[in-house]
Amino acid sequence: MRRRRFGSLDLEIPVIGLGTWNMERDDRAAAIAALRRGVELGLTHIDTAEMYGQGRVESMVAEVIAGQRDRVFLVSKVLPDHASYAGTIAACEASLKRLATDRLDCYLLHWAGDHPLEDTIRAFEELRTQGKIRAWGVSNFDETELEAALKIAGPGKIACNQVLYQLGNRTIEHRVLPWCTQHGVAVVAYSPLGGRGGFPRSKPLEAIASARGASPQQIALGFLTRWPQVFVIPKSSNVEHVGQLARDTVLDDAELAKLDKTFPLTPWRGLPTS
Repeated sequence: MRRRRFGSLDLEIPVIGLGTWNMERDDRAAAIAALRRGVELGLTHIDTAEMYGQGRVESMVAEVIAGQRDRVFLVSKVLPDHASYAGTIAACEASLKRLATDRLDCYLLHWAGDHPLEDTIRAFEELRTQGKIRAWGVSNFDETELEAALKIAGPGKIACNQVLYQLGNRTIEHRVLPWCTQHGVAVVAYSPLGGRGGFPRSKPLEAIASARGASPQQIALGFLTRWPQVFVIPKSSNVEHVGQLARDTVLDDAELAKLDKTFPLTPWRGLPTS
C-alpha cells in the first residue's frame, strides 16, 4: 500500500481508506466486521461524520477503533448548520463522545453553509490548540470557496478538501485539483466507485483488469490515485470486498491513457456533489 503525506500534516497515510456514508443502512455487525478487516489490512484512514445516521455511524466506528485508536487516522465532519464558533466546538465534542476518543486526526466542514467561515475556522484552530483535533479541512469546496478559506486561515492550515471523484465524474480535475495541488492541500475522493448509474463498466477497463489479475474496482482506484495528492475512501460493509479494496494498483502510462480516453474529462459545470 502506497503511503503519502496528507496535506499540511507532517504525516503519511495510506492512499486507500474507508468511507462510512450510509453505513447505518447496512447490517451493523457486518459493517463493523468489514471496517475492522480494513484496519487489519492497512486501510487505516476511516472517514465518518455527525450527519451519518445522525451519529449512529460514529458509534459504530467507536466499536471498530476500540483498543486500536493509535492505528487509525480518524476523520469526522461538522454540519454547516452547526458550524458557528460555539456550535463547531460543541459538535466536535459530541462526535468525540460518540467515537469514544479524545481526539480526531482531521475535522472537516461538511460543506459551505450560512455561518461565517471565519467563525468555523476560528473554532477549528481553538480545537487544534486544545488537542481535540490534529488538523482541519473542508469538504465539497470549489476553488472559490477554497480561496476564501485560504484568505482567512493563511497558508499551510487547510489539510484537505473531500470531494466527489470517480471514473465517470472527473470534474475536479478542471479547477479544484489544480488549486489543491498548488496549495499543498490533500484531495480525498468520496464515492470513488460510485455514480448515479453505479460502477461504470467498459471493455477497456475490463481488459486492463483481466491483464492485471485485478478487479475493475482496483483499476479504478489506481486511476484516481495517479495524482500524488489524491486519497480515496471507498465504502463497503462486506469483508471480502474490503479485502479486494486493500490491493493498491499502480497503473502504467499506457493503461492511464486508455482509461483517460474511455472515461473522458467532461466540460466544467461546477463542483459535483452526487
